[in-house]
Amino acid sequence: MSDIADASLAYEGVKRIEWADRSMPVLRQIRERFAAERPLDGLKVAACMHITTETAGLIRTLQAGGASVALAASNPLSTQDDTAAALVQEYGAEVFARAGTDREGYYAHIHKALETGPDFVLDDGCDLVNTLHTDRTDLLGTVKAGCEQTTTGVIRLHQMAFEGALRFPMVAVNDTDTKHMFDNRYGTGQSTLDGIVRATNTLLAGKTIVIAGFGYCGRGLAERARGLGARVVVTEIDPVKALDAALQGFAVQPMAQAAADGDVFITVTGNRDVVNGEHLAVMKDGAILANSGHFDVEIDVRALAEMAVEVHRGVRPQADEYVLADGRRLVLLAEGRLVNLAAAEGHPAAVMDMSFADQALTCAWLATAHATLSPAVHDVPKEIDTEVARLKLASMSIDIDHLSKEQEDYLRSWRIGS
Repeated sequence: MSDIADASLAYEGVKRIEWADRSMPVLRQIRERFAAERPLDGLKVAACMHITTETAGLIRTLQAGGASVALAASNPLSTQDDTAAALVQEYGAEVFARAGTDREGYYAHIHKALETGPDFVLDDGCDLVNTLHTDRTDLLGTVKAGCEQTTTGVIRLHQMAFEGALRFPMVAVNDTDTKHMFDNRYGTGQSTLDGIVRATNTLLAGKTIVIAGFGYCGRGLAERARGLGARVVVTEIDPVKALDAALQGFAVQPMAQAAADGDVFITVTGNRDVVNGEHLAVMKDGAILANSGHFDVEIDVRALAEMAVEVHRGVRPQADEYVLADGRRLVLLAEGRLVNLAAAEGHPAAVMDMSFADQALTCAWLATAHATLSPAVHDVPKEIDTEVARLKLASMSIDIDHLSKEQEDYLRSWRIGS
């Protein structure tokens, strides 16, 4: 039995889902293929994902392939109650999600999704898989395999595998080239700045924006912030990534140095306490704190609360002002959670078209391949990544060159000299 906020919102949800679907041509093509081929016939899927209109496109695609789907939210602040209602009332999915639910409700919903006895699991941050391996080991027996679509989740899965704790194969959908390029770089880059602007209405031109982490997400953010006229400072722990940032013309500094100069701070690392109490203590009056990493641990919100003598909640939607003893005000967005989903609408549908196409095709592949895979973290087969890119190019009416037979022979031969 689903647990949603308001079933009467279904009509509004359907309209928004259909709007998003217009920008998801790759997933539409896969849905049509799945409807004809039924690669997931009779299988149960439990998913812990953001309950958004774009996610609805993936759920409908899995259903077209023959799967039954139970869905819990991977972030209470990103849940769209109208989308949840539409998925239940119009599309026949089980959904356990309410916008703004507390931690207890969040995990209760994950448990409900797992209690459907899934064959496959889809995760966004590894909370569902973690719950399976800790609190609900009684349900592990039916799970054949799963997919993870975030950097944070993949990091956790690799640690589980390293410790010998992972009980079934998981595929790192996050690590495909199409996902890195479209979702992390272009999606996070645009949607994070969108969330910051909606929450603060600040002018980014002329501001110093400090970006913690220069992975794909950090690169996308840095490129777009520079394009809007900001001065960009990057903080990193990886010498290669730091060098990459410097050679692209961005300032590179330790956070301890950047903290005193920044106007806007954005974390995208997948780690905790990237902005900590020492950094908060030297920040400018009015500094804006935003997180676009998966969990609300990258900014030390507890330290911020302990330092504050007053907290003004909701000075703007998804913006809380913390007043420190010396009168400085620091503005925390979206409670330190994902600012692009809590303060905006997440990635554009055209971006999630690629990520969810990877996810759908990987699920179809796992339906037969799971028996050959060990309990470890596996890559998405290269041919799936290539197929998604090919379908996307075709939807954009873009053609590319193809190798001639002679060129193929040349690449396969080591005997041909210069």
